[in-house]
Amino acid sequence: MAVVATAFSIVTSFAWKPVHAQERPHIARAQIDSMFSAMRANAPWNVDGPLLWGYYFSAPTSEKLDQIASELESKGYRVVGITMPQGKPRLQVEKVETHTPASLDARNQEFYTLAGRNGISYNGMDVGPVQVQEVK
Repeated sequence: MAVVATAFSIVTSFAWKPVHAQERPHIARAQIDSMFSAMRANAPWNVDGPLLWGYYFSAPTSEKLDQIASELESKGYRVVGITMPQGKPRLQVEKVETHTPASLDARNQEFYTLAGRNGISYNGMDVGPVQVQEVK
């Protein structure tokens, strides 16, 4: 069986900037609607079923991201890790969830609020199929 490595994402620039959370560009609902339309037209998976959603945060220091990672882990997110693309700390978490454009927009708003409260940036998300592991 062939593995298809297709993913869809909306991730804004992850360079942390010392501005108020309200000033950072947020992912517009129209972008989410477009993402879902593109997935419905092109993705080889069921867009209306459980998918693996990845979410990204950045901060001036990895310590701030460690705190958020713990909080999100307690809410059922799996911490993928903190990387340093372009020398800036970036946290990736993921969770299998079923979303509609409205529920994904609500999740984004939740993460913008969380980021603003903690002096970090929420950068966006990506999505792909849930990988089923073979049991031997």
